[in-house]
Amino acid sequence: MRHIVIIGSGIAGLFCALRCARAGCSVAIVTKDKPTDSSTNWAQGGIAAILDKTNETGIELHIQDTLKSGAGLCDEDIVKIVVEEAGDRIQDLLSIGVNFEKNKDGNFDYAMEGGHSQNIILHSKDATGAEIETSLIEAVEREENITMHPNTLAVDLILSDKSSLEKEIVGVWCLDLESSKMRTISADATIIATGGGGQLFRQTTNPEVATADGIAMANRAGAKTRDLEFVQFHPTALALDSERPFLITEALRGHGAVLMSKKDYRTWHADGCKDRPEDKSFIQKYTPKGSLDTRDIIARAIDYEMKVSGESHVLLVTEHLHDSNDLGSRFPNIHARLYRYGLTLGKDPIPVAPAAHYLVGGLFVDHEGIVISKGGDAIERLYAIGETACTGMHGANRLASNSLLEALVYAHRASNNIINKIEKHNFSSDDLPKWRADGLEKLVEHSTLVHDLNSLKATMSDDVGLVRKNSRLKRAMRRLELLSDEIQIIWERCVPSRELVELRNMVQIGTLICDAALKRRNNVGLHHNLDLVD
Repeated sequence: MRHIVIIGSGIAGLFCALRCARAGCSVAIVTKDKPTDSSTNWAQGGIAAILDKTNETGIELHIQDTLKSGAGLCDEDIVKIVVEEAGDRIQDLLSIGVNFEKNKDGNFDYAMEGGHSQNIILHSKDATGAEIETSLIEAVEREENITMHPNTLAVDLILSDKSSLEKEIVGVWCLDLESSKMRTISADATIIATGGGGQLFRQTTNPEVATADGIAMANRAGAKTRDLEFVQFHPTALALDSERPFLITEALRGHGAVLMSKKDYRTWHADGCKDRPEDKSFIQKYTPKGSLDTRDIIARAIDYEMKVSGESHVLLVTEHLHDSNDLGSRFPNIHARLYRYGLTLGKDPIPVAPAAHYLVGGLFVDHEGIVISKGGDAIERLYAIGETACTGMHGANRLASNSLLEALVYAHRASNNIINKIEKHNFSSDDLPKWRADGLEKLVEHSTLVHDLNSLKATMSDDVGLVRKNSRLKRAMRRLELLSDEIQIIWERCVPSRELVELRNMVQIGTLICDAALKRRNNVGLHHNLDLVD
């Protein structure tokens, strides 16, 4: 029986695990926290898809919207593959037990989101990710060929040189977070599905596990990264001092919510709210599409408006939708979260500000999810799927609700490749080298790393954030290189911990993001450098 290791427990990892297990593979899912602690579980909006393959007009519109959002940098062939396979993958989710919202006629209730020109967003109210994650975990728990390893942190990949040029991955070293012991796990194929790296920034909609671990460990093993300069900031995260950034789904704007500055809001009310709120919105200065343009444009518009006004947030206004009596039932999570702070959906303006949300770049993979090396060859037996991977689908800016779809399609394609082409190794975990066997007994405990983590977040947020300048990027690079040197000293002499492993990974990826931003010589999509001429 072939042994497959999947690192990560979001939609990509779980879906891939199910397909491999049902094909007769033994699957180990390694996840550093609880299985539900993934970005998938936090996804509110939905999944973009045309289910009817005969709807050629709808499929073509989805393709064109994706290409336009990606600002000319999408791989058009990949976009077509993902969009055209969408219907089959949604059917897979339905067969697993995922329930998407339906209207009173029993048809799917498709929503609209920014950058789309049609209603094609399948959703489960405003908790689509949780619905998908729950259904997948329940299906995984029923599979006897799948073993879940929670509280287990993948630290580094085990690399075997087949020749001077060919590399292959034969396993992974993992830290058991309960015993603090390092484990060696062999694998006939390793799939990295660890998500993104929102925790590099002070304000993020991502869960605490989003520390770019998979990208970092694969890069250390020789994997190539691309498009890391494109970090997507969600325009509307709840901005309250006592609240971590809580995503206010784009579907709320698709439902009619409008962005306003405090000044806009006062003016609108002074006029007796006679005009449409969108006619008073600052966003009209930046885009004729108003509050429903793509995330890069909306986030930068909000950022600029905040800098001009000196305010810490803008407002998302829903009170003109008060006659829509399904607002609270359509967005129950948002309604409940606002209620904690005495705010009522459909009545009170919601304070929002941009927050780091999605890493568009990642590990360079081919159309089967196989990871490409820095030299341009495939790294055998290594795959990356989900936010960890850069497929070319998103270009310079991810279109809303395309990420869950891409994760599904690539999990399916990677699992097909594994099932059909990967042969079993003739060795076990006992045959592989132990982690840092030489000198392991000399390692010592390290002191707290909170100061270094805060320094990293400050550097990334202030200098490598939504709007950039060459001088700030160069300053960030100097600080990141110094921080990297300091972390390496600690790494070489100290006992590994989750805190240390994650910081090491984030500093590495922060440096790669900064380097990619310095090398990008034009403003496109999510990359906006004030020193470059548009």
